[in-house]
Amino acid sequence: MVEVVRVFVGEDGRGGNPLGVVRDGASVPGDGQRRALAAQLGFSETVFVDDAARGVVDIWTPSVRMPFAGHPLIGTAWLLGADILRPPAGEVPVHRDGEDVRITARPEWAGSGRRTQRYGSVAEVDALPAPPPGEGWLYAWAWEDEEAGRVRARGFPRRGDGIAEDEATGAAALTLTAELARPLDIRQGAASRIRTRPLPDGRVEVGGRVRRMAD
Repeated sequence: MVEVVRVFVGEDGRGGNPLGVVRDGASVPGDGQRRALAAQLGFSETVFVDDAARGVVDIWTPSVRMPFAGHPLIGTAWLLGADILRPPAGEVPVHRDGEDVRITARPEWAGSGRRTQRYGSVAEVDALPAPPPGEGWLYAWAWEDEEAGRVRARGFPRRGDGIAEDEATGAAALTLTAELARPLDIRQGAASRIRTRPLPDGRVEVGGRVRRMAD
């Protein structure tokens, strides 16, 4: 059975990036079957839980395995009630802050191919086609209120696997936070909200709200 949640839900209950979670990862063995199920579901990521007690997870897009991804880990932690998760990238601590589920990770885990690009205004970001011309993962953003740390962003994987735009992306938010070296309150996609803050040891905390969608 695949459980589906929305991660980084906005204040009004809208938004959030859909995530499929297979609690019994052993029921879908092998890379080929996992890739096929992720492609069939069509979400930006699907998680296979290989050891719930230890928090060992395997993350797939419709085309590739991911060593780390933000919204899949937050959604899985919420479902499992986990305090730590272990994707291939390394150990990811989890904690709760009110309704938010927050993870702490290293910026380099987000991958070197994830590029951020600042635009001059929120209107310019909103006007971008999905996806914009070009290749490679693009995180387009603009200040909504620079003094308050509020950002408007959109995420475009541009992998050629049918995901034209990510509604909310924790790894890209982590990358931007590390680059700007300040806490951010990000409005992404149609209605999602991501909250981040850099930590003194170089890691970044990323969090947001999660809601169950369906099975």
